Amino acid sequence: MNRPRRVAVSAPPGSGPRARPLPARPTPDTLLEPGRAAQARAVRRAQLRRAGWTLACGAVLLLGVPVLFWLAPGLTLTRALGLPVGWMVVAFAPYPLLALLAWWHLRAAERLERPDGPGGTENGTDHR
Repeated sequence: MNRPRRVAVSAPPGSGPRARPLPARPTPDTLLEPGRAAQARAVRRAQLRRAGWTLACGAVLLLGVPVLFWLAPGLTLTRALGLPVGWMVVAFAPYPLLALLAWWHLRAAERLERPDGPGGTENGTDHR
């Protein structure tokens, strides 16, 4: 029985992923005129700043529950409406607060996108 001969397949030397540096990515030309591009950058920066605050508030909210139980261990033993207060805090308190945080973020993001937002113009006049 003749078996086909096994052949090792390899890439030519120096063609690996680190053999040649990646070319610098060209900066894409913007599709907006310069004034509108500056306005878009200002809105994006403001929205990223708002997103950072929203994430920080959400982290404080979600990480604050275990810290609350650590600072006040009596909450896990106290009962209200037949349930431990600790369970009620974990099960019910975060969700309305997260919804309020989402609403706050959405309203702020929409406000930033209005024509009179950061770097915006309204009726052709600059409000900066």
